[in-house]
Amino acid sequence: MNGLTKGNLPHFLIIGVQKGGTTSLYHYLTQHPNIASATEKEVHYFDYNFHKGIDWYRSHFPHCPNDKITGEASPYYMFHPHAAKRIKAAIPSVKLIALLRNPVERTISSYKMMHRRKKEHLSFEQAMQEETSRIRDELPKMLGDPNYFSKEHFYFSYLSRSVYADQLEPYFKRFPREQILILKSEDLFTDPSTVYRKTLKFLNLPLWEPNHYDIMNKGKYKRDIPKETLNYLTEYFRPHNQRLYRMLGVDLGWDR
Repeated sequence: MNGLTKGNLPHFLIIGVQKGGTTSLYHYLTQHPNIASATEKEVHYFDYNFHKGIDWYRSHFPHCPNDKITGEASPYYMFHPHAAKRIKAAIPSVKLIALLRNPVERTISSYKMMHRRKKEHLSFEQAMQEETSRIRDELPKMLGDPNYFSKEHFYFSYLSRSVYADQLEPYFKRFPREQILILKSEDLFTDPSTVYRKTLKFLNLPLWEPNHYDIMNKGKYKRDIPKETLNYLTEYFRPHNQRLYRMLGVDLGWDR
């Protein structure tokens, strides 16, 4: 595309998850003197803007000198069926960061966000019950047409977006494990400094810390989910969590 200023392709991507703290981590990282920010946190090239082309994507990043890197954070990348293979083809050496949050909490937070934004009009229990019927026909459409954007898949995949083993598998198949950093969202929320330093080490950057670790985009909502619904969600995710723990070789403690 003519008229676009082409910068570097990103050195790192925060690929997910939605409502997992990606905005906060990206904010912390882009304060580092050796990290140059993209024009916006979520460029969404490898999911629903892919048809715009690689030059369009490059236009969102600065030209970086040798002592700087750049990156972006689009949490739909982890869930989008085409993203992993697109990323591998375009930037095979990119470093990938995934923040994983307790799936029960992530599911509730995602629903509350969509309800607050007036995208969701069903009750929480109804939305959980109807998720399968809402999105069942969307994935085949996405697989059949790489440029198809599904609002249902993007907005209403509350439970599905919390099954992390399914989402990580395409990345683990395509990228060496040393290129993928898995972080626990709860650790970011309670001990951001330790998570930040761990991320800098992964990115091979010198130690430097911001003055404050403010939580960004923190949703304010009333915790009004009935106990029986919480118990249902806990049991629903238990086998998926166990599969994830085996995949990662670590128990994240969400089932206790």
